[in-house]
Parts: sequence; structure tokens; C-alpha cells
Amino acid sequence: MSKGTTIKEALAAWEGKTGEKAAEAEEIKLLCQIPSIEKMDASLSTLTNCKKLSLSTNGIEKITNLNGLKSLKILSLGRNNIKSFSGLEPVGDTLEELWISYNLIEKMKGIGVLKKLQVLFMSNNQVKDWSEVQKLSELPCLVDLNMVNNPIEEKHSLDGTWRGEIEKKLMKLKKLDGIPIVRQDDEEEG
Repeated sequence: MSKGTTIKEALAAWEGKTGEKAAEAEEIKLLCQIPSIEKMDASLSTLTNCKKLSLSTNGIEKITNLNGLKSLKILSLGRNNIKSFSGLEPVGDTLEELWISYNLIEKMKGIGVLKKLQVLFMSNNQVKDWSEVQKLSELPCLVDLNMVNNPIEEKHSLDGTWRGEIEKKLMKLKKLDGIPIVRQDDEEEG
């Protein structure tokens, strides 16, 4: 099997292609690397100005080395092999959007560190239990959630209880699975 592309190699290629310096850039896209990126290595710590980092469609298994990303607001990790939210602690005070669909996440442990998270796109993962969904209530700013094609969403959408249960559990949510949530008090204010 071939060795994966390192973050350092991907950043060098990105700099060559864009003519920008990665350490100064606000948006960096390292999508679909061939061979794919397998590890979030220490080279990420150089991206101190980065506000949006895209690492989608690679072979990443763990979220690591986010320590230097002091400005990060949007992290795109869709279509990887990520199993957990551990490793997000360094961006807990800045991250506003996490795009992590098409991964292998079953448990929500570690999500609560994201105190500014407003948008969580995590469709096509492996979440099965309400106890895991309940952990999203630890996110005080969450307003947009997509959990389509998780086992729990599929089961409860079939029996017609998905939206109602989520609306009760996550009172600040304004959009679920791409559809706005309209609550009684919203209608009365409008």
C-alpha cells in the first residue's frame, strides 16, 4: 500500500498551486489528495491565520494537531474515516461550523468543548442512541444541525418522531436536516 500524503506535502503543493503562503492564508483546501492524507500532522500548527480548513475526502482517522489554529471558524472533515470528536479541544473557543458528514461517528463524546459551534453537519454517520443526541444540548450556540442518514434519524423519521424529539431536546435549533424549525413562540412573535 502506498504511503499517504502528509499535511506538509499537501500544504507545499497548495502553496505552489495558489501562490499564497499557507501560514498567512485564511482559507486552505486540501481536499481529495492522491494519495490521501491519513494523519492530521503537526504541520497544521503553522496555519495560525486559517479561518476555514478543508480536509474532506481523505483517509483521516483521528482529529489531531489543531493547537496552532487560533483563528479557525470552519473545519471541513467530511468523507474521511473519523470515529470520534476527540481532538477538537484546541479550537473549542473559536470553531463555529463543523462539517463532518460521511464518517464513522457513533458517539458524541467530546462535542461539548465546542462552545461557539453554530452549525454541525454530520449526516451519514453511525449515531444510534438518543443519549448521544442529547449531548448536543451542551452546545449553547447550535442553530443548524444535519443528521440525515444516521441510524437514529432513519429509525425515528420512519415512525414520524424525529423532528418533534429533536425540537424538544435542542430548543435553540433553527434548522434541522436542511429544513427550518418553526416553533409556536416564533409564530406569535412574527
